Amino acid sequence: MNTFADRIIAFNQQLEYTGTLPTGISIMNPFRDNDFALDVSTRFYGKYYSDNHPRHLILGINPGRFGSGMTGVSFTDPKRMISKCQIPYIGPITHEPSSEYVYDMIEAFGGIEQFYQQFYIHSVCPLGFTITGPKGKEINYNYYDTPELTKAVYPFIVENIKKQIAIGFETDVCFCFGTGKNENFLRRLNDEHRFFKQVVALEHPRFIMQYKSKTKQDYIAKYLKAFNAVVIP
Repeated sequence: MNTFADRIIAFNQQLEYTGTLPTGISIMNPFRDNDFALDVSTRFYGKYYSDNHPRHLILGINPGRFGSGMTGVSFTDPKRMISKCQIPYIGPITHEPSSEYVYDMIEAFGGIEQFYQQFYIHSVCPLGFTITGPKGKEINYNYYDTPELTKAVYPFIVENIKKQIAIGFETDVCFCFGTGKNENFLRRLNDEHRFFKQVVALEHPRFIMQYKSKTKQDYIAKYLKAFNAVVIP
């Protein structure tokens, strides 16, 4: 039987950016850049997505170096992959605050199995970007950080949102992590292409952890209210 796991894994395996990028910006493809992301993500999807139960999409911005850049699974850093998902991981152990928030929210929702039976998290742009910072250190970059980058990757984004929808996800509602630039871009994109009937935006986990950590539980409650409105029996 062809399952969500089969289709998601195939999607990850085919991900490749072949276009040009503005000077100084590099593509980050965890499924080709290291030896462990494809393996561990394949184990993850095989464990939690080996069925055809209907699910809704949640789209973040693009992969970051310390979360899905390591594991190949959005908002799942190596610490959470090992401790929460119970999946072996042999790469560097990194920590991503966004992942910490998401897994606290998932626990409040009812647990990992219940959450991933209903939802699939990926990104508006399924591959990430980096630049060299002023101190010579590689840092994360977002698809919307410059108009030149957004224009360069626009066709790639459209193509891969279509491919993700074709995996079989529901299109009545799409959730967006980010109530600023990510939401604005996705809404404009959706107005043009009519991917989804409705886009529901929620504050980005990184924003919550960095600026609103004292009221984290309030944001978790907001997430749960939005997600529970589309739960499929």
